[in-house]
Amino acid sequence: MRVVIAGAGIVGRSIARELLGNGHRVLLVDRSPAAMKISSVADAQWLLADACEISSLDEAELADCDVVVAATGDDKANLVVSLLAKTEYGVPRTVARVNNPKNEWLFDEAWGVDVAVSTPRLMTALVEEAVSVGELVRLFTFQQGQTWMAEFTLEDSSPVLGHTVGQVRLPGDTVLVAIVRGDRPIAPSADDVLEAGDHLMFLSSPDTEAALRALLGKA
Repeated sequence: MRVVIAGAGIVGRSIARELLGNGHRVLLVDRSPAAMKISSVADAQWLLADACEISSLDEAELADCDVVVAATGDDKANLVVSLLAKTEYGVPRTVARVNNPKNEWLFDEAWGVDVAVSTPRLMTALVEEAVSVGELVRLFTFQQGQTWMAEFTLEDSSPVLGHTVGQVRLPGDTVLVAIVRGDRPIAPSADDVLEAGDHLMFLSSPDTEAALRALLGKA
């Protein structure tokens, strides 16, 4: 897989190293000469250019890449890169970094964003996931498909406690993808019995959130 990363700062370089370690080809693009720390990610390709310019994206051969990651520290730039990648080059998948949570509502398919990653939101979700029992915690949103991943930890009074997965009638457009029991992930089957303390991982659409909370929450 060929990946173009706009933004060669700490975030962009870290992503590049992970992708290279997994056998992918990576091009880092940044307009700042100070960001050209080539020796820090020597196996990547590097391009000194403004990723918001069509000429730069032509030089980066965006039409031949599988994923574009907009990882700059500027939300406006990340939106422009995502939009150009989708509309001008037909890139199959775009991932955009959200720096300011107030701008998160902009990062959707209208701006060419398939997946928006907000560090503050992810950190908040991880904190809530660690302390919340009996609460539905939204972990991640896949913008283009209007789908989110959420986690719910079953408390002792949950109305689904003691039921099998097959007996629980989930709202439409909701899928139970995993049960984490203790430190062990379980691929759910219809015969698995739900226990107190189980962490349930769901993929669902936003409009089912209220129904899912009502189903799993206190009776």
